[in-house]
This record gives sequence, structure tokens and C-alpha cells, in this order.
Amino acid sequence: MWGIIPAAGAGSRIQPLAFSKELLPVGSRIDAGVERPRAVGEYLIERMILGGVEKICFVIAPGKSDIMEYFGAGVGDTTFYYAVQPRPVGLCDAIFRALPLVHPSESVLVGLPDTIWFPAGALQTLDDADLSFLLFPVARPELFDAVTLDDDGWVREIQVKDPAPRSQWVWGAFKLRGGTLRELFELWCEPGRGDEYFGTLVSEYLRRGGRARGVRGGTAYVDVGTLHGYREAIRLLAAEGEGTGGGVGVVGERGVMVG
Repeated sequence: MWGIIPAAGAGSRIQPLAFSKELLPVGSRIDAGVERPRAVGEYLIERMILGGVEKICFVIAPGKSDIMEYFGAGVGDTTFYYAVQPRPVGLCDAIFRALPLVHPSESVLVGLPDTIWFPAGALQTLDDADLSFLLFPVARPELFDAVTLDDDGWVREIQVKDPAPRSQWVWGAFKLRGGTLRELFELWCEPGRGDEYFGTLVSEYLRRGGRARGVRGGTAYVDVGTLHGYREAIRLLAAEGEGTGGGVGVVGERGVMVG
């Protein structure tokens, strides 16, 4: 199974930083008996590995080589790959940069590396539907992509940063088949589209007869891309008993990960 991590964003909401926002220290881990800062991106990698991912493609901007230097070639049995998004033109473009690596028969998990969420094993709740979203309840869904479901758990609508969303549940990660990823790419390439947000692209996919399942498997979700979110993440980790030196560090080929 593939994991795709779009990490090309500039992180303008939390700048200035001297490094990529995905390396922002949030919490800590134990590495060879020594407590060290833990990069926010490590939480998503850990959760992807728990979800069954064996290969991860980071999509980075040309100036974000520090991500490559930090994470290196992989950890344990999970291999890391890197693709470059030449210009910052949105999440859809970033995700599709990994498409040439993915076979239509393979499964793919996609998550956002500047978020922290619980439970850590929630990706395991996503089934083998063509497309399924892991959903989290949040206090301010208007800041995210709010997802409404029908009684059978199928996605009815995705409202992208709508000021009056009809759901408190937002997607934080999703799983799909490589063939579905190709279908979405072909839709995105149609004249007049080129969506910036994945939610608007999926909404059109649904209007054309596609189906997506929503799984309310999350309990807490924080976007660490702002100072407020950073403080909330620290509080969440303390409440969950994670990121406070309790993890065990695993040294990758070039970088450091948490196991």
C-alpha cells in the first residue's frame, strides 16, 4: 500500500520558520535513551504505517530539501520516495504528482503532515471502497472540508470552507484505489477544472455518479499550521499521553522516525 504525503505548502500561517513546517517540533520521543523533539510530520508517518502503508511518497516544493534530509530513504520496512511540485497550485496538483508511482490495483492512503489526530490506528477503520474518508468531529468545521453522510455512511456532500456547514465532521485523511486516483486525475484535467481543493473535485466526482464512504473513526483532530493550532496540539498530546517522551525512536537510513 502507498501513502501520499503532500508537503509542498509554504506554511505561511505559521511563518517565519527556519525550516519546513512539516518539521515543526511538537512533543518529543525517546531516541537511543535520549529525549528529543519530534517533528509534526512523524505523527502522520506513524499512523500511515499502522494503517498498512509500505511505501510513502512525499510531495515537496523545490526549496524543501530539508524534508528529504530529515526523513531520508525510509524506516524499517517502509520505503520513502519524493516527488516535486514545481509551483504551489493546490492540494490536488500535489497529490497527483505521485500518480506515476501508483499501480491501478494498489491501495493509497493520503494524509496531511501538519495535523495531529487520534486515535493513532484510525486509518485501519477505512475499508476497501473505491474512496473512503476518515472523519473527525471539530468545533469549527467552517475552517475545513465538512462532510455530510446519508444513513448508510455514503458521502452526500463535501462543503469546502463553507461559512455555514451542515456537518461537524471533517475529513482528515482518505483511502482510495490507484484506479480511482487515476479517474479523479482525469476529471481534474478536464477543461475549466484544475481544482485547488480535493473536496471540490470529489463533489464533482459524486455528482457524476461516483461514490465515497465516510467513516466516523476519529475522535480528535488538530491543524498545527497556526500558532493556535500548535498550542492545541501540545494540549492534545498531553491529554492523550503521547509526544511527551514516551515513544521509542527508530533510526532510519538517513533520518529519524518514531516507532
